[in-house]
Amino acid sequence: MNYIKKRLLSFKWAFKGLFDLLMNHPNVKIHLLASIVAIGLSVYFNISSVEWCIIILSIVLVISLEAMNSALEYLTDLASPEQHPLAGKAKDIAATAVLVAAMGTVAVAAFIFIPKI
Repeated sequence: MNYIKKRLLSFKWAFKGLFDLLMNHPNVKIHLLASIVAIGLSVYFNISSVEWCIIILSIVLVISLEAMNSALEYLTDLASPEQHPLAGKAKDIAATAVLVAAMGTVAVAAFIFIPKI
């Protein structure tokens, strides 16, 4: 029973993190808006199951990387409260990971939706 209780408690912390991400990180709201548009287009164009999987994986990738970026920013601020060039580089590169994923997702959307338009 203790194992199950611990697993359920881990969901509590995950949802706490999700709430923090949604309330305190404006870029996530932009990604969610883009996700809603992509899902709307997917429904409108009646995309295939494979295309749905690719769209969903792209959305999950970008939002997950945004969460990791935010976590790294918190950790960097804790470890280096004062300005430090390496702390800045860590934050910049984490943000780059989100940017690369977002650009890749735009390319995926273009490949899927442009031929349907």
